[in-house]
Amino acid sequence: MVSIKDVARCAGVAISTVSKVLNDYPNVSEETRERVNRAVEELNFVPNSVAAALSSKQAGRVALLVDINSKTSAIDEINMQHITGALNRAMELNLDVITLFSFMYRNMTVEELIRYLKSQSIAGIIIYGMSKEDKVLHKLVETQEFKCVVVNAPLVNKSTSSVGIDDRKAQYDVARKTIEENNCKRVLYIAGKRNGYVTDERLLGMEQLAKELGLTVLVRNGEFSELLARNITMKYAKNKDVVVCASDLMAIGAMKALIDMDIFRPVCGFDGIVLMGYVGKQMNTVRQNFAEVSRNAMEELHTLLAGGEGRKVVLPHQLVRMKYEDIIC
Repeated sequence: MVSIKDVARCAGVAISTVSKVLNDYPNVSEETRERVNRAVEELNFVPNSVAAALSSKQAGRVALLVDINSKTSAIDEINMQHITGALNRAMELNLDVITLFSFMYRNMTVEELIRYLKSQSIAGIIIYGMSKEDKVLHKLVETQEFKCVVVNAPLVNKSTSSVGIDDRKAQYDVARKTIEENNCKRVLYIAGKRNGYVTDERLLGMEQLAKELGLTVLVRNGEFSELLARNITMKYAKNKDVVVCASDLMAIGAMKALIDMDIFRPVCGFDGIVLMGYVGKQMNTVRQNFAEVSRNAMEELHTLLAGGEGRKVVLPHQLVRMKYEDIIC
């Protein structure tokens, strides 16, 4: 029986190249396709469906690069939704997936990371939680060695797409709703991580709103930490009318601080995580469907692997007031 190895040997190419030709993958030269097809005809090779499927998966293998926040386990809900959404869509697209957490590649150079990814037969990458300080990941995207999708980071080139919501508009929308409902003028804004893409975009949304409504805004970085947000609220909230937070986790910290201080200030968050339903106080927030965002990212990566060019994909967001009844099942 003729095998795919025999075809590769006859054509003078790697087994993975034969697999790519048989499964009509892009980025294979016409000359190579012709050599492989001639070898298939000469040897009368009939692909085994199971072997072909496995070879196709290997040739189209995808890596998820996930940033883990070691300071808190609460935010893992977002990572789990991202991973679940990506895996479900990958199964539907017949793509093999591996997951790499930030502690696994944090100390690698870009050359080491590229070698490792190639050793794992990676063709495409989805990057989550990327900041401006992630120099190695920036270089990885710039090399265009792999097809890439970055989630919530504005990086686009021929081989790279960006997928996410409009953070600037979403922050503007949820803050405006909260401020106008409560007739506020003095705002404590608790931003996220310094040098973060989403942090900068959400801050721009807040600045636009302040200019339009004539608000005074005190900005402090809460680093997406419940504890830091609590401490900032304890220090500054007495002289403010409202606390706007760039994440739900920080909004929870702010609300708990206000309860302990025995004062009322409206608070709004951002993300729509399940924990918001257990706070006991309803708050406006931006609900992101992280699983659906990740499904879209995997779909976009599949398009890139099939020869598509990088682009910016903006997904919808929703304003909600999360209640306990909304999250129990």
